[in-house]
Amino acid sequence: MPSSNAFTAAPSLIRPALSLAASWPARLFRSSALLTESPPPYPLSKSTRPIITLEEHFLSRVANAHLNSRNEAFKFMPGLYDRFLELGPKRLADMDAGHVTMQVISHGPGDLSAAQCRECNDQLAEAVRSHPGRFAGFAELPMHAPKEAARELRRTCSGQNGGLKFVGALVDNHTDDGLYYDGPEFDALWAEAVKLDVPIYIHPTWPSEQLFAAYKSPQLTEDVNLSILAFGFGWHSDVAVHIIRLYAAGVFDRFPGLKIIIGHMGEMIPYMLQRIDRNSSQWGMERSFREVWDNNLWLTTSGNWSLDPLACILRNTKHDRIMYSVDYPFSRSPVGLKWLEELEGSGMVTEEELEGIRWKNAADLLGLHVNLASQVA
Repeated sequence: MPSSNAFTAAPSLIRPALSLAASWPARLFRSSALLTESPPPYPLSKSTRPIITLEEHFLSRVANAHLNSRNEAFKFMPGLYDRFLELGPKRLADMDAGHVTMQVISHGPGDLSAAQCRECNDQLAEAVRSHPGRFAGFAELPMHAPKEAARELRRTCSGQNGGLKFVGALVDNHTDDGLYYDGPEFDALWAEAVKLDVPIYIHPTWPSEQLFAAYKSPQLTEDVNLSILAFGFGWHSDVAVHIIRLYAAGVFDRFPGLKIIIGHMGEMIPYMLQRIDRNSSQWGMERSFREVWDNNLWLTTSGNWSLDPLACILRNTKHDRIMYSVDYPFSRSPVGLKWLEELEGSGMVTEEELEGIRWKNAADLLGLHVNLASQVA
């Protein structure tokens, strides 16, 4: 996939996997329920108990100035691009409408250079300083350069940036050219994350050229192929495969204190957990996959507004590993609030478990402080 440099090729010459702005027509964005959710027309809950969300994105000034084709495509989504760029009143208004106490904000998809990551993170740090108690930050890292990524994680999470500490990093599931993170060159990053005691959130991203070529169907249009390989299914299963690769490569054996977050109800792993654990027992790892799942991995709900997948997760995942998220601006906080209300009324969780999902689990993992005195029970 292209770098974050400006994309100038004519649409007719852009290869299918790299041309979301050209080959993914506006009609797909306008029709996608995932990407164009609007706040629902129902009265909101009066409860103002704390809520923390942590898969919430923005597009930095530096990325906007060097726009790649994937992020250019976001302009097709009515009203979304302005929300994507903004770190102020619009975001806060959406949070207030969904009773979100604090957002942990991260950058959108696509590779940035080390210098661009610093600029991006400095912009986010300004927003966090401007809205203490409402915003926290996940760092953007140059994952194509693992040692630089480790240095930027240290700069942003150790207080070197004017005393402000981010609470971890959120990274794309692979680089634009399809590099995953199971190689030994990434040990520098994992070691730094363990030393700092901060999690790395591995987030889906657009399919690489290799993935698109391997899985595209000649029977389908390019926009349908891309949808299947992205938010329709593929980028979720791709994160699951990546987590299993990290396990098989011994990353969790070398770094038993490593903390990894994955989104979207566990990126399909909970539904295959027993089978993954059974088959991976033949691979010679020091710990079972189930041990790693219980001790090294956390998951968020992030835009999956159904109780069905949560029913599975509640049966096979430690409840203190489950965290609520919205996936702003691709989803909206009032939509998530409605899901929380449905969960509360379902009887699936106790009050203590519900509060854990709403905010306590995230606060414990990330070391976030919520002013309970300002909350009404």
